[in-house]
Amino acid sequence: MNSVPPHASMQNVLPLAINLTAAIVAVRGDEPSILTLGAGAGGLDALPSGAFDPLHHRTFEIGLRAFVAEQTGAPLGYVEQLYTFGDRGRHARAGDRDPHIVSIGYLALTRIGENPPSPAGAYRGWYDFFPWEDWRRDRPEIIDARILPALRDWVAEAPDEILASGLSRQARYNLLFKPHARGSYEENVLERYELLYEAGLVEEAARDGRNSALRRGPQAPLGRAMRHDHRRILATAMGRLRAKMKYRPVIFELMPEVFTLTELQRTVEAISGRHLHKQNFRRLVEGSSIVEATGETSLKTGGRPAAMFRFRRDVLQERSAPGLRVGIKG
Repeated sequence: MNSVPPHASMQNVLPLAINLTAAIVAVRGDEPSILTLGAGAGGLDALPSGAFDPLHHRTFEIGLRAFVAEQTGAPLGYVEQLYTFGDRGRHARAGDRDPHIVSIGYLALTRIGENPPSPAGAYRGWYDFFPWEDWRRDRPEIIDARILPALRDWVAEAPDEILASGLSRQARYNLLFKPHARGSYEENVLERYELLYEAGLVEEAARDGRNSALRRGPQAPLGRAMRHDHRRILATAMGRLRAKMKYRPVIFELMPEVFTLTELQRTVEAISGRHLHKQNFRRLVEGSSIVEATGETSLKTGGRPAAMFRFRRDVLQERSAPGLRVGIKG
């Protein structure tokens, strides 16, 4: 029997490197923000990331917290693993012999003001990267002005082509952007970004050499691009947080210890990208027993004193899904 020498069988196998990448979310005023590292290669923002070192980090999360503290100085509260991103094209090009990088993405929440980030880190509004996701004031202008016309052209090229999702171009376009609707499923941030990527409408598609983007040629950017596939990781984090806050009280990881119901509503609206009816929201919150009054009032509203509330932690023992089931479906 012929045998293949071990060194010969490994010649075409790239080594793997594990990278940990954190989408760290905070809220500044009424705006959700993401902690980024200063613009580097190509002037692009990046999420904090670092290599997992099994000799020094007993777990992935320990490694994540260590390099985030080192790179940004930001304290992390809630941390949740999102997904493993390992597609070719993340960093590699044809002929590369460098290790193939597999990145494990994380969602992390923090409060601005507890400790400012180091000079290497800066908070940017997450709607700078995804301007089509902010429906708080109205339907985003960028959808009708730029996204829908470009997507219609792309669909017309091959409307019945079945995509990796199992749906045709036409069906996916109708599902995710709903051309005539007043809203959309707010959790589908990643799916909308990936459709724009497949259609070659975002900068990352051109950078990765997608034929759909190369055929279009240079075009004005749709939102701020990021290094590597960090905008895809951020989209995953946004969708996860929008969904998670409906059945877990993670929104309070972004709130100060005491707050008014107006401040809570604005934070929920900021994350969901949706405007909420004030009285309906108050009835929902008060009926959920998820907060409790402190007996104090705030004069910061400029009008009548507003009652102050805090998160009622006992709710975690009372039921399994204590979240805020808010959202607008179109």
